[in-house]
Amino acid sequence: MKKPSYIHYQNVTCFLGSGFLIMNHIHSTRSNSARSCLINWLVRSLEGRTLATRIGGGNLTSVTYPALLERLRNKRMVFVGDSLNRGQWVSMVCLVESSVPPTLKSMRTIANGSLNIFKAEEYNATIEFYWAPLLVESNSDDPVNHRVAERTVRVHAIEKHAKYWTDADILVFNTFLWWRRKAMNVLWGSFGDPNGVMKRVGMVRVYEMALRTWSDWLEVHVNRNKTNLFFVSMSPTHQKAHEWGGAKGDNCYKERDQIREEGYWGNGSYPSMMRVVENVIEDLNGRGLKVELLNITQLSEYRKEGHPSIYRKQWEPLTEEQLSNPKTYADCIHWCLPGVPDVWNELLYAYILHP
Repeated sequence: MKKPSYIHYQNVTCFLGSGFLIMNHIHSTRSNSARSCLINWLVRSLEGRTLATRIGGGNLTSVTYPALLERLRNKRMVFVGDSLNRGQWVSMVCLVESSVPPTLKSMRTIANGSLNIFKAEEYNATIEFYWAPLLVESNSDDPVNHRVAERTVRVHAIEKHAKYWTDADILVFNTFLWWRRKAMNVLWGSFGDPNGVMKRVGMVRVYEMALRTWSDWLEVHVNRNKTNLFFVSMSPTHQKAHEWGGAKGDNCYKERDQIREEGYWGNGSYPSMMRVVENVIEDLNGRGLKVELLNITQLSEYRKEGHPSIYRKQWEPLTEEQLSNPKTYADCIHWCLPGVPDVWNELLYAYILHP
């Protein structure tokens, strides 16, 4: 296999409007935080530890992102999902934006902050992200204030979100992280409707109900001659170090190496949920609507060192107790940028340019 060419951004602070750093989830008021995450990634790359991936027995396509922009000319590419999908969107924007002159690119936000749009003016192409962490309507749909004690979903309601990405040419969906609880409130009726019916439904079943709603919407509304559809499989977490042979009670904090055990699979990834996705996509394919499953789970399972850890924006002031024990606030869910989501986008790139 050829020596892998490491993914890199042309600018350490890639263009995201209003001075946003590329590290979407880890930019911090402390100047060294985002830099530390970036330096750790660079060190790992120089040590030759960046993951090399292969498709169909051959090396991935040599990435030339102007070619992707050309493919996107006069088109909309929309990422739909949660903060992990937002990270993949940020990665994609950062990978392509250096090919666009400063005066010919823009960033704007609409739909009360739910829809972020990067536009390459010369190509009349947009790369967008729409916040819908459960795909269907929920009480976590606010892009800022979405932390609620009891999560509630309307599993048969998707139009509120779908109207923003109906006419997209490329749709990249994900949803998994927000479903990870034993059961969830399911509402039949509208929020605030006193006649609505609420029931508790188990994790796997409610997940399937929501994805069936999503798939039924796609079957009816998607233009099969125009739109390419992708679904990104679940992104692994690394919150329990004992699963890979570390000390009980530890997590990804201070991790510098990848997991070397071939086929490693953490307990935070649920095969039962993966089967639901596979079955729904297989059913859609059987109905004549092709959805490509972008399976990033196994290749990302090894990357316990790829998370922001403590190098991320803290939404609330840290307590003295947390500061004395940093692993208690380490983020072992999201990913550093540059990093793992760039590999996901290499896979996506290959599918788009070589369907």
